Amino acid sequence: MSTEMTDDNFAGMSPEQKVKALVLLSLREIDDVSAINTQTVDELYDAFDHEDQKEEIREGHVKTDIRPPFNPDYESHSVAGQLPDGSWVGWTYWFGGGTNGTPWELPWMKEAYHVDAKEEQKMVTVRTFARAAVAA
Repeated sequence: MSTEMTDDNFAGMSPEQKVKALVLLSLREIDDVSAINTQTVDELYDAFDHEDQKEEIREGHVKTDIRPPFNPDYESHSVAGQLPDGSWVGWTYWFGGGTNGTPWELPWMKEAYHVDAKEEQKMVTVRTFARAAVAA
């Protein structure tokens, strides 16, 4: 099943709504999720059982170099996901915390933010050197 519908419209969504949309898009692969837009995203998100997809999205699609906030109890890095319209949203992926840690309970969705992403392809030359064998 396709994760894109022509009736989806992500314009005007808050960062939190965009993260919810990412969860719904991943859920669409296994369930029938109707068009996602600013009027439907919150209601659709609340209507489905999506814990597995939510955890998958929480880990992020791409690790970014945006500095994450500090929390003495958990490790973190900033991650982002891209929506089908080309827009990006970012959030902090919290992890660790030991045996009693519950990083998934932190308000990562509420603290999501819009991301400007620039992608460019670069050609890279890699040189590897080794000492030459001396002929006898």
